Formats: sequence, structure tokens, C-alpha cells
Amino acid sequence: MAKIKVTQVKSKIKRPGDQKRTLEALGLRKIGQVVEHEATPAILGMVNKVQHLVSVEEA
Repeated sequence: MAKIKVTQVKSKIKRPGDQKRTLEALGLRKIGQVVEHEATPAILGMVNKVQHLVSVEEA
């Protein structure tokens, strides 16, 4: 599978609880933090849910 790099670019403050938990599940805790994941359907769905808070690039 392809790898993707997910970077948090906006704060999770004042966001719904499900979006906060999705960021935590992706391993993102601070703005500017970068994590690398396999591009599985589950991960891509999580990224899609918080797409306004993160940026994604191919690794």
C-alpha cells in the first residue's frame, strides 16, 4: 500500500468531540505534527472527516 503523511495545520479547539477523537486516533496532538500512515480505506476515511484540520501528501 501507499504511504501518506498527515500534518495537523489547524487547532482542534472548539471542534466537535468526534473530530477531536479522530485526530487523536490518527496520532496528532499538536499543530505542525506529522504522522505517516498506510493509505488504507479506514485511514483515508478518518483523514476525510478532518480534512479541514489537516494536510495530506504522498510519502
